[in-house]
Amino acid sequence: MTENPPSAHAPDPAADRDQLAALGYRQELRRSLGVLGNISMGFAVVSPVVGLYAVAQVGMGVFGGAWVWALPICLLGQLLVVCVYSELASQWPLAGGAYQWSRRLAPPSFAWMTGWMWQFAVMFANTTVAYLAAPWFFALFGATPTPARLVLVSAAFLLVCTLVNAYGINLLRRIVSLGIAAEAVASVLVGLALVLFHREHGLGLLTDTLDAPAATGTGGLMSFLAVVAVGGWAFIGFDACVSTAEETKDAARQVPRAMRWALLSVGAAVILNAVSVVLAHPDPAAVVAGSDLDPVTTAVTSGFGSWADKPFVVVVLVSFTACLMASQGGAARGLYSLARDGVFPFASRVRKVNRHKAPIGGLVAATLISAAALPLGLESTAIGSLITFGTAATFLPFFLLSLAALIVRLRGTWRPAGAVSYGRWGTPLNALAVLWTGLEVVNICWPRAILAPPGAPWYQIWAALLGTGVVTLIGTGYLLVRRPQRLMRDAAPERPGTDESAPAVL
Repeated sequence: MTENPPSAHAPDPAADRDQLAALGYRQELRRSLGVLGNISMGFAVVSPVVGLYAVAQVGMGVFGGAWVWALPICLLGQLLVVCVYSELASQWPLAGGAYQWSRRLAPPSFAWMTGWMWQFAVMFANTTVAYLAAPWFFALFGATPTPARLVLVSAAFLLVCTLVNAYGINLLRRIVSLGIAAEAVASVLVGLALVLFHREHGLGLLTDTLDAPAATGTGGLMSFLAVVAVGGWAFIGFDACVSTAEETKDAARQVPRAMRWALLSVGAAVILNAVSVVLAHPDPAAVVAGSDLDPVTTAVTSGFGSWADKPFVVVVLVSFTACLMASQGGAARGLYSLARDGVFPFASRVRKVNRHKAPIGGLVAATLISAAALPLGLESTAIGSLITFGTAATFLPFFLLSLAALIVRLRGTWRPAGAVSYGRWGTPLNALAVLWTGLEVVNICWPRAILAPPGAPWYQIWAALLGTGVVTLIGTGYLLVRRPQRLMRDAAPERPGTDESAPAVL
């Protein structure tokens, strides 16, 4: 990888503004983030605590203590995606990266659909995060929630995060930074303490499936692939760094750096805590049997005692809130990016920016769409289907964008021309990213009863395919009726680093 040293390129507001203008846009958002502020956005969305909670119970239940080996595989695969994203973000440092990059690499319809799918993946992921945060609110007060109360508290989380986002990037950065500081310190200290002082088992447990594949009626390979499908959830969200690119100083250099650091730091924390939970859990077999549905809390309270219960709940609540806040901000900026090109419904309203230079139109739209899915929480199987869809819909844009980049790279119609370039390694890294994301899309969408609760209805088992199919069908209808691709073709900005004589076609 080649990258100019940061000391030789001090942030220049005029240069950032001129680069944005060269890409066809004017500076409407407040450009005030440094690299640490940008890293905080990615770290908060990836979130080691949220990521671990999303996958630990399923991982242990399906593959015993050996499930932790899926995490390094998923981390390495996502680092390949970051390599592709780094070259793209460096050349085109724009909010709404999935849409903005693909429109410069691929035909308009393909590009628009990639952005459409990414938007709904993020917005429904926000629904999931808000819903999963709600039980911790009740746990803090020792209350038992009803489904209706869970939905109401979830809506309250969305509203609070919307209000913070509405006051602009500076307030968002401060609150998110405080949240991730608490989360990072707590997660690392807890993980180290568990593995060093409260270990209940030897390292051999890390290679022991505890006969989980036999208990679920699947072979070892198929069980491990199921864990890899789930494990990918722990390493998504680094593209939140891209969402705030137009608010980051020297974005062409700092956004790629922020993505790498956000993913690597979260990855290290997730793997540390996954190992510590397995080794410190008093009865891993209970997780495999399905009698312990919260192995993380069990390991923590067993190791530290009951006094740790409430402080741990606070840490988890802070983590979920910071994750939701940063992810909601990313969704809003993605909608703003689509709407300012006039290629999203109600674009004139969605593209509005308020006096705090926050994309208020996108924020309101993202919140309404996320909230509209909350009633699914009244039925646990329905919200489970939404979680499954969110994972598949997130990896699909990773695959589509990596594929588009590889095709034009092989055709010679795109040569990375930003501050970050992997040179001759760029093509093989890009090809590996396509292979990884393509396999993971198939892996996630593969219908598996072992990843659904016992007795789950058929539509939850098929939720990944059904969900992506419905969103794709609605997007296709919009393409046919409103034809946003015409606006993209007419207003396409220059594509520096491409062969302008060769159209971007797949």
